[in-house]
Amino acid sequence: MDVKEIRKQFPILSQKVNGRDLVYLDNAATSQKPHAVIDAVANYYREYNSNVHRGVHTLGTKATDAYEGARERVRKFINAKSTQEIIFTRGTTNGLNMVAQSYGRTNLSEGDEIVITYMEHHANLIPWQQVAKETGAQLKYIPLQEDGTVLLEDVEKNVTSHTKIVSIALVSNVLGTINPVKEIAEIAHKNGAVLVVDAAQGAPHMKIDVQDLNCDFLAFSGHKMCAPTGIGVLYGKKNLLEDMEPVETGGEMIDFVGLYESTWKELPWKFEAGTPIIAGAIGLAAAIDFLEEIGLDEIFQHEHKLAQYALEQCASIEGMTIYGPKERAGLITFNLENIHPHDVATVLDAEGVAIRAGHHCAQPLMKYLNVTATARASFYLYNTEEEIDQFIRAIHKTKEYFADVIS
Repeated sequence: MDVKEIRKQFPILSQKVNGRDLVYLDNAATSQKPHAVIDAVANYYREYNSNVHRGVHTLGTKATDAYEGARERVRKFINAKSTQEIIFTRGTTNGLNMVAQSYGRTNLSEGDEIVITYMEHHANLIPWQQVAKETGAQLKYIPLQEDGTVLLEDVEKNVTSHTKIVSIALVSNVLGTINPVKEIAEIAHKNGAVLVVDAAQGAPHMKIDVQDLNCDFLAFSGHKMCAPTGIGVLYGKKNLLEDMEPVETGGEMIDFVGLYESTWKELPWKFEAGTPIIAGAIGLAAAIDFLEEIGLDEIFQHEHKLAQYALEQCASIEGMTIYGPKERAGLITFNLENIHPHDVATVLDAEGVAIRAGHHCAQPLMKYLNVTATARASFYLYNTEEEIDQFIRAIHKTKEYFADVIS
């Protein structure tokens, strides 16, 4: 990877913030966009803006071809068997809610179990809380080890013959933990359950093969992987999706509409009511092209190297607590003793360093860690060791500033 050349593709990275070169370390929240994606979206609006699937005119045909071409691009990206298994959504949250509300409500009843972990993002927790209340199912949690990992033996203990759904993040957005979802899928299937994967923090950073993982559903967002906001993907095994009812109804997803009864289009369109996210899908396809040209394995190794370098540099900072395992994805979540994470983020911003502070949409995990909030620096393909150094210098300035304030 030539990171210097990659950085030239991201116009936003050339700016200064508060008089400093921007160091963008908030990639777990959203990534920046390269010229290729910006141009693909602008080109759609500039040259062939039209609705899809409805018109036979030239612009409509070109837009439809681009939109459905993006679906095929996604299919190859995650190695799904068919484009019928690829549903465009507004993002990971939307996709997980679709599974909970359609598959969950239909297949869960009183006495059934939904199994998740304490590390889940709210998007992979609240939908299961809601569907458990509606159906009488029980929500169970797999415990975490001290370093924030999950043991397969604990999965075995908690997934039983009563379990109908197991839902887990591929990568934790707080701890950086990379979960063994392939092995968890085997345990779930052995007990007659389906596995749902939240891949919001996985898809941008590593190769995903849904057939190899043998997951039943998988959701991810475009905006975390260089694509526009408002576009995401829900993968589902065809046989499961065929038996599910759409959550949203209206135009575009119908086959026949009568006064009192209607029928739905075939997959995947029965789950895409209304005018779809055309520009977003085109942008997502461009982002996948961009990432795969660089190489997902290379991106993962680069981020892993940055994370290990950051951990090494942070090890000598007195009063700094880092959460999560040693072997992790490209992020570090931390606290500085006696300094609130929001204050840390504010001082770092003054130094041109953008990080995230708060509960990261993971309040149960914060309670599990016995903290109210944390700070998080998350890395991507365009970050460098020099930016880590600037981040570390800003951390030292933060400690110095508050030492003076406190004294």
